[in-house]
Amino acid sequence: MTQDDLPIAPATPPKRNLSQGMKSLVVLGVLGSASAIAGLVMAGRPDAAMVQTAEAATPLPLAARLVSAVDVVGAPKQLVKAEGKLERNETLTGLVNRLGAPVGEANAALQAVYSKDLIDHRRLRPGLEAETFVEDGRLTALAIKADADRSLLVTRTLEGGWQATQLNAKLKPSYKRVAAEIDGSIYNAALKLGAGDQQVVDFASAFAYDIDFQREIHPGDRFEIFFETFVDERGNPVRNGEVLYAALDGKALKRGFYRFTPSDDGVSDYFDEKGESATKFLMKTPINGARISSNFGTRRHPISGYTRLHKGTDFAAPTGTPVYAAGSGTVQRASWNGGYGNYIKIKHTRGYDTAYAHLSRYAKGVKSGRKVRQGEVIGYVGSTGASTGPHLHYEVYVDGKPLNAMSLKLPTGRKLAEDPAMLAEFRQHKDAIDTLRTSGTAGPMAAVVPREATPVSP
Repeated sequence: MTQDDLPIAPATPPKRNLSQGMKSLVVLGVLGSASAIAGLVMAGRPDAAMVQTAEAATPLPLAARLVSAVDVVGAPKQLVKAEGKLERNETLTGLVNRLGAPVGEANAALQAVYSKDLIDHRRLRPGLEAETFVEDGRLTALAIKADADRSLLVTRTLEGGWQATQLNAKLKPSYKRVAAEIDGSIYNAALKLGAGDQQVVDFASAFAYDIDFQREIHPGDRFEIFFETFVDERGNPVRNGEVLYAALDGKALKRGFYRFTPSDDGVSDYFDEKGESATKFLMKTPINGARISSNFGTRRHPISGYTRLHKGTDFAAPTGTPVYAAGSGTVQRASWNGGYGNYIKIKHTRGYDTAYAHLSRYAKGVKSGRKVRQGEVIGYVGSTGASTGPHLHYEVYVDGKPLNAMSLKLPTGRKLAEDPAMLAEFRQHKDAIDTLRTSGTAGPMAAVVPREATPVSP
């Protein structure tokens, strides 16, 4: 019997000899596979909070027919099934209502989801898929595709309440390597080869301390991104994972980084082949997408006309462009400072201070005494104070002396060579990644080795 052959209700009432574990739910056809049906039959058990199935990642419809044990008995009922996607500025309750579920029943069904924290209604994105099953104006079941590899099924219990079940796809890791010569931008080249937005972001993050992507990337430079992907049991791609290796071979820099999580502190980072962290004490530039309009050094001031030392670097950018903390530290000052306009000064360790001037405004919560993390937004570009146009004036001080941030040799992060045990652990990890990269078996969506059998997993 196929899924399409499944009856909505039997012609004659069945005998009521269902086991206790089956009384809360009878599944007549779910997800279109025998394995999925068997898994969901078990969902009637009180302890079955999660069901693993590769089918959970497949497109809706997620269910063909779900009824309570009471619904099996009696005359056939009219089933109305509706599918839809969440629209911009629409709530999940609004979507379920739009698909035909009464308001009160939609709220009650979704409460079963929220009460188990199976989905965060504050972080829903347009395009989320849902499917409702309504019988004679009464909501019977609700299916939600929460993520690419996770679906939620909400059904009525025998007592008239609602039960939410999470279905997770059984995924296995695969690996993909993309490498090319840069002709335009790394972003466009990587996406054309099959990488996703997050992989490009992770790549850029690994090199953020060494290179300025606006000024130091040139045509002919080459890049490589080797990342983890996940496929279901049918081999269908579900989602991409972590970048395991990132490399850049260009005029300004030639370096590669391996993602590694030391067992002693559990903090993931990117390390070069020597085991030195990509993370540095300060970011090279605390702003994205800006051009340098004035360098550090002696110059004639555009407003006062005097020739004097320009203590920082100016980055021209539109008003409102985010400004980041170049390093972790404590805000010493966040207030008006004469010709500097709206001004922030941050005290870091090792005698370093950084300053940010001419801001249009401060980020929420930024004030004197506040601790900030490297990369945190602290303010926004403006033209306050003695300024001829919107830009960020950025300064770096070491022991009170102003230095050129663009040529400063900054302290690096962790060096695994200082811990022989961690260095040996890293080398084993590095060799495993290199084997996968160069074996020729890590083609598009090609399964290489099970996660449990390799030290590569991040």
